[in-house]
Amino acid sequence: MSKKLDGKVAIVTGASKGIGASIAEHLGKEGAKVVVNYAKSREGADKVVAKIVKNGSQALAIQADMTKPAEIEKLFSETLKAFGKLDVLINNAGVYEFATLEEITPTHFHKMFDLNVLGLILASREAVSHFGDKGGNIINISSIASTIARANASVYSATKAAVDAITKSLSKELGPRNIRVNSVNPGLVETEGTQTMGMLDSDFRTSVEKESPLRRIGKPQDIAPAVVFLASDDSSWITGETLLIAGGVR
Repeated sequence: MSKKLDGKVAIVTGASKGIGASIAEHLGKEGAKVVVNYAKSREGADKVVAKIVKNGSQALAIQADMTKPAEIEKLFSETLKAFGKLDVLINNAGVYEFATLEEITPTHFHKMFDLNVLGLILASREAVSHFGDKGGNIINISSIASTIARANASVYSATKAAVDAITKSLSKELGPRNIRVNSVNPGLVETEGTQTMGMLDSDFRTSVEKESPLRRIGKPQDIAPAVVFLASDDSSWITGETLLIAGGVR
């Protein structure tokens, strides 16, 4: 029985844990060959690769800091060397920090914009150069923060608003080359990162759950199936869209 992504090759950036790991695993379950990118956690990336292989697909962990152009180029060249082509790029790598206006520094600003925005653009440019005449598919992992900007998150929210704008702009620029560009915008999701930041045992979580008609925050597996859909031919006439997955929070 054929699967939705049989024959496709996908890169998932920042895929050693959290939402990225779940996306990589779901892509593999649907038949894609998956490159699991990581910046630091080789152990986490290897675990994701093992799960994908166990489920019957092929996967490879490749280290690359997505703020460094030379490492981005290496990620794509090694992908081509291993699998011979590229069909899908999932721009998931990102970072978030919260700060009041008085606490914002150039370091805080550039840490998030260099990865969340510039890294995404550079990875997308590299992917487009490898898609070829057949076209391809870019899916950006943005955030509900792009439209619901919480207090003390001005810089982070700005990066995600930029991602949404980039998604729309590139969809128009690249559409004639048969390259689709969409974004998925999660709400608060239970990940290692949100756990480390103390967000899962906080008043913030309680307030988000009260705002949600479903009365809960998300899990990585709530996000990944939507990415599979956008990566598949089932969504072949969808581009430039921003899909909010936030339990009904608006």
